[in-house]
Amino acid sequence: MSALPTRVYGGVTVPDTPLITKALDFAKANLKEPLYNHVVRSWLFGFIIADKAPPLQNRDREAHSVAAILHDLGWSSNQELISADKRFEVDGANGARAFLQREASDSFDVHRLQLVWDAIALHTTRSIALHKEPEVVATSYGITTDFGGVKGVPMGLLTQEEYDAVLKVAPRAGFKDGCREVLMEL
Repeated sequence: MSALPTRVYGGVTVPDTPLITKALDFAKANLKEPLYNHVVRSWLFGFIIADKAPPLQNRDREAHSVAAILHDLGWSSNQELISADKRFEVDGANGARAFLQREASDSFDVHRLQLVWDAIALHTTRSIALHKEPEVVATSYGITTDFGGVKGVPMGLLTQEEYDAVLKVAPRAGFKDGCREVLMEL
């Protein structure tokens, strides 16, 4: 895979592709602000950690980005993304797959689609996610870091300064209440 264009966001160098911009827009349109900020923090934390961990450095950075950004579509208030019979992780994974089939059918083959689907479907099952491909592991690290903070990150892969810089661009304000509200709606 060729090098992707990048930008610095919250002090973190992340890929900057039209698809990632569309994923951010789609997440923003379908998630309440506290949850949108959570997915952005998860994306940024995942990049900080994965870029410092040798086994994760050669991952598909665009697939990792899309998975992190769209991982909570199953918590959307958009009823087109929610089913009556599936876990929110599966709804989110299915929503991300449909988004990619619509927006990136020419660049996301079956393997890349499956990486994103697995990263999202397994994001609450870390005991499995950590044994999957680097994209799944990196997504899991980013998401769990948003809940556990710096102290939960192994081997000093995230500093307090990096954590604080991410919070400046994607604040935690309303996150706890937003999660409670979503859980009550499920």
